[in-house]
Amino acid sequence: MAGHSKWANIKRQKAAIDIKKGKTFTQLSHAIIIAAKNGIPDPTANFQLRTAIDKAKAAGIPNDNIERAINKGSGKFVDGKAILEEIYYEGYGPAGVAVLVEVLTDNRNRTAANLRVAFSKNGGNLGETGCVSWIFEQKGICLVKKITDEELLLEASLKGGAESYEMLEGDNAEVFTTIAHLEMLSLTLKTQGFEVNNAELRWIPINSIEVTDIEQARLLIKLINAIEGLDDVQDVTTNAKISEEFVLTVGIT
Repeated sequence: MAGHSKWANIKRQKAAIDIKKGKTFTQLSHAIIIAAKNGIPDPTANFQLRTAIDKAKAAGIPNDNIERAINKGSGKFVDGKAILEEIYYEGYGPAGVAVLVEVLTDNRNRTAANLRVAFSKNGGNLGETGCVSWIFEQKGICLVKKITDEELLLEASLKGGAESYEMLEGDNAEVFTTIAHLEMLSLTLKTQGFEVNNAELRWIPINSIEVTDIEQARLLIKLINAIEGLDDVQDVTTNAKISEEFVLTVGIT
């Protein structure tokens, strides 16, 4: 397994120029609710829940809020509100870029209407289910910090069931695996002495579209910002490929 140079996704370029939006307390709480709903409401036996709780704590969410979210997901806490649904919406952005939107909502009609407006006002179109999802595949990813020996990372990654890895700036790396092997990979890397800063599931495009037109690139990032700004949206993934040099040169914000 060699170092994996994957597609340059829009979220990393945004992070590089300090315009990546952080998760809100509501979004992180919703992730806990869904994790507790989909599995055992015990973080020691539910890796998805444990990961969601770790992210919430890192963001400073109080323990009482975390416990309340777990209880909501497990059905122990009833407040008369509608049940949250995890839904994926699909569409197209400028330059024909595929856009996959993950939401948690208690009103899918409201969410669909808000997304339709965000797409239409920013050069995109909200599509039908299945129109772009085939372009993406979900992978488990561990972010490993402060790597001093890449060969040791390679050995530990293989032992943990990794498929590939990519070295990042600052002696960090992303290690990729299947959904089923994410927990084992995270545990193996930690056991081998590596600092695993985050373990998550992420949608990865199997092909990408390079955007080189300045105005289309500006409009695309405006679209992503508009979608991410919606309360129900948890994550946005595209298959756009924009070089960091191009982003900085045209001053996209």
